[in-house]
Amino acid sequence: MLLIFDCDGVLVDSEPLACQVDAEVLTALGLPYTADEVARQFVGKSMRDMIARIEAEHGCALPADFAERINGALFARFETDLKPIAAVSEAIRSLPYPRCVASSSVPERIALSLRVTNLADLFENVFSATQVARGKPAPDLFLFAAEQMGAHPDECLVIEDSPAGVQAASSAGMRVIGFTGGGHCGPDHAEWLRQAGAPVTISRMADLPAAVQAFG
Repeated sequence: MLLIFDCDGVLVDSEPLACQVDAEVLTALGLPYTADEVARQFVGKSMRDMIARIEAEHGCALPADFAERINGALFARFETDLKPIAAVSEAIRSLPYPRCVASSSVPERIALSLRVTNLADLFENVFSATQVARGKPAPDLFLFAAEQMGAHPDECLVIEDSPAGVQAASSAGMRVIGFTGGGHCGPDHAEWLRQAGAPVTISRMADLPAAVQAFG
């Protein structure tokens, strides 16, 4: 079995920080968003897809350096404020399976997240949505990760926190565990993940080993 982990909201508690930065930059550009609105609309999506949706909905073109503005502000905040999800390192180290990361974020953000939280050495490989044509909820990223890791989709178990990610895993023909322990997850999050296709959800990483073993 191959374990495929999303990064933001699964390995690191980055989504509250990211949603706040996104909201601040968009509001400064005259497109007022709250962090909660960003979380509901864009968590789990790639920057490319977020930009396309915002431009389509508002009938505008975002500045050419929009992504650079977001990443500059966010990376600085990650260096000082980013924390790993509680007990994630211990949970992963207890699982005797090959594992990788497949994230909607750009490679630089993934690398920074794993470095700051001391999780980088847990994974054999890291994959980004920038490496495929379509981001989540399309299955492309998970299928690419499985191919690169030499695993068939039905041998893969994905750990995801976003409905888009759960949909992507399901569309790829992979099993999926929904995680609801990130700082951005509200009381309805488990139900959203179940509706997206996650048959099992957990709210603590301490429960991950038992959930993985149940898939066997």
